[in-house]
Amino acid sequence: MTWRSRWEALKRRSQELEGPGRGLLAAKTAVACGLAWYLAPWVPFAENEYSYYAPLGALVSMYPTLMRSVRTGLQTLAGVGIGIALGAAGLALVHAGGPAVVALGGVVGVGVLAGATRFLGAGGDWVAMAGMFVLLLGGADADQFSISYIVTLAFGVVVGVAVNLAIVPPLHLGYASRRLSQLRDAAAGSLRDLADLLERGTGPREEIDTIVSGLRRTASAVAADVLDADESARGNPRSRGHREERAVNDRRRRALEHTVFSIRDLSDALFRSGGEDDGEPTVDRTAHEPLVTAIRACADLVAAPLESEDADDLVSAAEDAVADYLSTVRDAGAPSPEAATVGFCLQRILESARPITR
Repeated sequence: MTWRSRWEALKRRSQELEGPGRGLLAAKTAVACGLAWYLAPWVPFAENEYSYYAPLGALVSMYPTLMRSVRTGLQTLAGVGIGIALGAAGLALVHAGGPAVVALGGVVGVGVLAGATRFLGAGGDWVAMAGMFVLLLGGADADQFSISYIVTLAFGVVVGVAVNLAIVPPLHLGYASRRLSQLRDAAAGSLRDLADLLERGTGPREEIDTIVSGLRRTASAVAADVLDADESARGNPRSRGHREERAVNDRRRRALEHTVFSIRDLSDALFRSGGEDDGEPTVDRTAHEPLVTAIRACADLVAAPLESEDADDLVSAAEDAVADYLSTVRDAGAPSPEAATVGFCLQRILESARPITR
């Protein structure tokens, strides 16, 4: 392996880690849990024997974005607080002479129902568990157990959020930009595939459907990554000076979502079912050549990188090709609904791609 190939491999690996950030997140989680465990004996109002809840709190609060760490930590504490209240109610029932099994069932059942409320989020899973812990483990010292439980857990959450903030708070805007470029390339590839099928004259229905379904899955995954990246910038000191990058990512995401939607409609309008296995073109054969040219010109425009030097030429070529297709359809007589829809989809793709290439 040459030095250049080694460098490229290293660069690809660093980009993978920057994306989901698993390597850095794992290291920070290890640091946070170790620090929480080490400092737990000095937490006020908590017994040392419950120190293991501190690294647990740090663990549950470590997420790829700072805002999610804060939100999940608070939701966990809210769920534990409600669970402790339920456990205390269960203990009161037992002390009043009620059957322990009934108290346990009641705490768990109500805890599961309470945990389903939307505002608790990730903390919903902790309600029934915290209530059961208080009921079964609290015993005669339930008050001290409950206080130690939530205070030590809260300390761990604070440590986790502090470590996530102090050690390279995650900012995934660059990763989101690369993911959007991948979606851009996938959209352009789908358009070229549709042009190839049209040029061939027919294609397996499964192949036609696969072109669009694969693109839609990619679009959904990329949209989630972009929204996660935007969340990573909120409250993040590293996001200063990246406002324009966030705006560009959001503009590209919306434009590509419109493009993917238009490609789906274009696929539906281009091919009718010609039987169980094949799809036949809906557009008159005399318009096939200008339509193939128009689709490929739109694909070239969609594939253009941001601020491409060729943006004006690509836009002009796509506009001319789409106009030529529409003129051919009109010259052949009254256009069919499918032919008109194809032209409308191509124009929408043009409108979506134009502002993010210039």
